[in-house]
This record gives sequence, structure tokens and C-alpha cells, in this order.
Amino acid sequence: MNLWVYWRKGNGERDLMKATRERILQTLLRQPRTTINELAEAVGINPISVRHHLTNLQIEGLVAAEEERHGVGRPRLVYFLTEAGLERFPTRYLRLTTRLLSQLKEKLPQPVVGQIFSDVAQDLASKHSQQMEGLNLEQRLEAARNVLAEEGFVIEWEKKGDEYHIHEISCPYLQVGQSHPEVCMVDQTLISNMLAVPAEKVRCILDGDALCTFIVQAAKEKTDERG
Repeated sequence: MNLWVYWRKGNGERDLMKATRERILQTLLRQPRTTINELAEAVGINPISVRHHLTNLQIEGLVAAEEERHGVGRPRLVYFLTEAGLERFPTRYLRLTTRLLSQLKEKLPQPVVGQIFSDVAQDLASKHSQQMEGLNLEQRLEAARNVLAEEGFVIEWEKKGDEYHIHEISCPYLQVGQSHPEVCMVDQTLISNMLAVPAEKVRCILDGDALCTFIVQAAKEKTDERG
């Protein structure tokens, strides 16, 4: 077999696996809590192949499984999409969110709207306040990066002299922020609260920059002189 035929065969197999995987996800979207045998029948492949695909999808965090009682006998194992799996499919969440924010801004004064966004961030930060106790600023930066990652942000930071530059490479609120820039208060307030020092935004994607950047002054970090 020459290299060209081998390459085409390899790509064909990958395309087939990808198509099968998508059919499994589509089936779980339409029929939540489905067994392996039910998936095999719906997708048109044998149960062993379905199990292989499900294992990979579980590793990627797109599918989960749990036991379910079903008549007399042992519980059966059923599979369903995780939150990450559901997010792969088109939704109207963005449209609904934008409409809700528009109504909110029409009915409430601007300072009140801003305070609502700030309160959302403060509430989220308070849930992680205990893990921040006793950490220095750089340790807080790492912890904040992990928390923000759970919220859909991609954050990197670097130290430049007496400053820490926090780069927000990806923001899950970008599309909403284009119509409602007030949403930017959420990540800025969250970063400030988790670091316990003010974070100044100096660059913003909404202003045409490549990414959002916040600056924290290392000199403003609170230290415990009793140590």
C-alpha cells in the first residue's frame, strides 16, 4: 500500500469515527439516559463499538453515566450528556440573555445595573474565599486562574517589575459584552476580590485590543508583619 492510499484510508477512518461520535451525541441529546444497546440500535453499530466511543466521550467530559433502576433485577447503566456536552449544540441562551439585559437596563438606573454585575462577581468570589486564606499574591493569581477557567475564561499572568499583568485570552461573555459592556465588571470585580487588591483594566477586546489585560500592583499586597 503506497503512502497516498494509506493516508486516505487513515483519514477516512477518522472521519467515520468522528461521524459515529456525533451520531451518539445527537442521540443522547434527543434521548437522554440511554443504554448502550439502545445507542447501538439508534446509531447502527455494535454495542462494543458504542462502549469504546462512550469511554472516549466520558474522558473528554462530554458524556456521563449512572445506574438506573429498571423493573426487577439489577440496575442498568444509562448515559447522558454533561453540561459540556450540551454546550456543543446550538442554543438560544445568548439571545435570551441579551434580551433580559436589555429589559433590565431599560427598567433600572445604570448604577443599579452595575451593582448587580458587581454582586454576581462578589458572590462567586465569596465561594472561593476560604481557599485564598494564607496565600501570597502569586498563589492567589494561580488560584484565581483556576476558578476563572471553571467559568470559561482563559487567563495567563506575568510579573513585570512591581506589577502583575493578567491577560484574559478568552472570555465567555464576549458576545454578550458587545451589546452590554457592563458584563465586563464581572471578571474585573472577581479578579480584584480574589486577589484582595484592585485590578486595573488597561486593555479590552471590546475596544479593539487583541485581549483584555488587568494590572495589579505588587506593592499593594497586604502582608502580615507579625510573621
